[in-house]
Amino acid sequence: MDRSIPHLLIVDDHREIRDLLGRYLAKHGYRTSTADSASTARRILQAGAVDLVILDIMMPGEDGLALCRSLRESGAVPVILLTAVAEETDRIVGLEMGADDYVTKPFSPRELLARIKAVLRRAWALPPQRGSLPAQRIRFDRWLLEVGRRELVGEDGVAVPLSTGEFLLLSAFLAHPQMVLSRDQLLDLTRGREAVPFDRSVDNQVSRLRRKIERDPKRPELIKTHWGGGYSLAVEPFRG
Repeated sequence: MDRSIPHLLIVDDHREIRDLLGRYLAKHGYRTSTADSASTARRILQAGAVDLVILDIMMPGEDGLALCRSLRESGAVPVILLTAVAEETDRIVGLEMGADDYVTKPFSPRELLARIKAVLRRAWALPPQRGSLPAQRIRFDRWLLEVGRRELVGEDGVAVPLSTGEFLLLSAFLAHPQMVLSRDQLLDLTRGREAVPFDRSVDNQVSRLRRKIERDPKRPELIKTHWGGGYSLAVEPFRG
């Protein structure tokens, strides 16, 4: 894939918006495809590589949130949501489903262009994902992660609930086992645009996760610290 010409997919049921964005982004050096529905978007995604999806939330039939969830379950293509100004709940739900950013309507194409560049920079700076999380279960060390319920189940069969932040952090580690992930990379993988530069919340989240999964959190064996580098998951996960 030639990343010097990123391929963007614009999904919106309003033709004027699709045409406007398509022309504007093409003018700024991007290759664009457009879709008026989730079903059309799926066909384009299956036909060839797409580097980023610009996705309207409010569409007839399958809406943008449902398509965003499906994209996140099946791969790692970045998603920027287009949302109505008043729909704060949709924006929050979209971010929880794995959207990388959002822009509120009406928006400036120039602002959207800046966000596209930022999301692509973050996506390409991340290490390659070793594989998508399975739809239901993943095992590592003595733990079973029930993905749908966001629960850890130990060898004794006792379920340990995870907060959203803990689940996203563990998911990032499981998708990149035995790779050193910097704090910035972990922020991008777990919080996207919500991340604050120099945010130390990753360290706090790692500490909380260690208290749940390590035999001795003071001497961690699963989540290793790399001084000056970040953190890594020291074991290989597997499906089952």
